[in-house]
Amino acid sequence: MFMELKPNSGKKLVIEVEGRRFERWPVKTKLITPEDKDIFLIVEEFAKPHIKSGDILFISEKAVAVTQGRSYHIKDIKASKLATWLSKRVMKTPVGIGLGSPQTMQLAIEEVGVGRILLSAIIGGLGKIVGIKGLFYVVAGDGARSIDGAVPYAIPPYNNYVSKGPRDAMGIARSIAQTLNVKTAIVDANDLGVNILGASQGVDAKLIAKIIKDNPLGQTDECTPIGIIRELHD
Repeated sequence: MFMELKPNSGKKLVIEVEGRRFERWPVKTKLITPEDKDIFLIVEEFAKPHIKSGDILFISEKAVAVTQGRSYHIKDIKASKLATWLSKRVMKTPVGIGLGSPQTMQLAIEEVGVGRILLSAIIGGLGKIVGIKGLFYVVAGDGARSIDGAVPYAIPPYNNYVSKGPRDAMGIARSIAQTLNVKTAIVDANDLGVNILGASQGVDAKLIAKIIKDNPLGQTDECTPIGIIRELHD
């Protein structure tokens, strides 16, 4: 399906990084649901028609997670007492919930284990004492940091869903890159920052993070979970 590309509202199309200029084209798709069992099919249908030689494809980790059945309605998550207690003690962020809800914390415990979560809580607490914030997430790692909470501004029905990070993000990025002949990255991006969870060969993860630092895909109802980076040459 071919849909015209255009920047999301409030997002610049072109950004300059390290003296180079890049376009960031968001790709609009249908609403991805657990019935979509393969992110590759989504990429092939909606992004492939727009890909040009030299492009870099970047895909929202949440879109990948949904196709893997790793998104859950909040009513279906049974938060433990430990998850409820810990969720009240992690750093809250201006964007999203992070692990500040019993449901997201429960998924974090399931994903990385009770031991690591408790260690993260201890180190995070010590960090706060000396004025260092965010150590909980550093110690907990990508598995916990990539969990997305249910937020009112998300596109329905995902305003009531919590998602784990995707499985094998590196393998998925490499598979898409090989099949479509385009460098690919799986990204966890919001308006606070970017984390590259998986990337195919030849992708400079630090550069990609800088190029999409303002989250050109958006995180409300844009329905643009895929993006294309295209360098501009004089």
